[in-house]
Amino acid sequence: MASSGSGYDLSASTFSPDGRIFQVEYATKAVENAGTVLGIQCQDGVVLGCAKPVHHKMVVATTGSYKRIHTCDTHIGVASTGFLPDARVLVQQTVEEAADWQEMYGGKIPPHVLAQRLGSYVHYFTLHGALRPFGAAAVIAGRDEDTQECSLYMVEPNGAPYKYYGVATGKGKQAAKTELEKLNLNKEPILVADAVKQILRILHLLHHEQKDAKPIEVEVSWICQASGWKHMAVPKDTLKAAEDWAKEQLEEEEEEEEDEMEEGD
Repeated sequence: MASSGSGYDLSASTFSPDGRIFQVEYATKAVENAGTVLGIQCQDGVVLGCAKPVHHKMVVATTGSYKRIHTCDTHIGVASTGFLPDARVLVQQTVEEAADWQEMYGGKIPPHVLAQRLGSYVHYFTLHGALRPFGAAAVIAGRDEDTQECSLYMVEPNGAPYKYYGVATGKGKQAAKTELEKLNLNKEPILVADAVKQILRILHLLHHEQKDAKPIEVEVSWICQASGWKHMAVPKDTLKAAEDWAKEQLEEEEEEEEDEMEEGD
């Protein structure tokens, strides 16, 4: 069976003999090499966070031109990573889908419907030889106006929209998933205040473990009672306090590891 992409990676519409679509796998690789995005569904809301590598000293990383988390409607936020121009197209598509739903039905689009529609849009680009897959992934956090429940989804480059308790994508995805699994989110959901702290801890942990890592700019948003159930950036004072806590935790964990190593010797 063929395991290399030779001859089978010229078009997204061609399967290899062992059932793989190499163009989609290459698109997934583009996501894995980009900034980390995390999402946590909580008892009282949902939180998104991302680490944006600052590639150049002259870049103003706090401006809208460098944003990774966007509001596509008042009740839904989208965090994207991967090839940035592709990610912007996906964000724009979520804005249009939300606006179309509002115009057609006079209400807010449910998060699961938006995830399915965006997934169908992304999947379409894997079906035709004249198109290429999106080298980006989108994490959707939203609140259903009918059920009054918050939910978290991720649309992958192949168009699959999955629902999650906690999700990680981008650089350091596996390490981030391991940290999220330690929180037992599927059994014991945490509060949004704790989720902000944990997301910052994980993002700084991943950055610390990377060799020759570029400086990062952290972006965190939430949907909860404190935000009036609207998608908003976490307030700066809350973010600063959570970031200080995260750095202290990492220092304590480092000291504990050093003590254990000394005891072992």
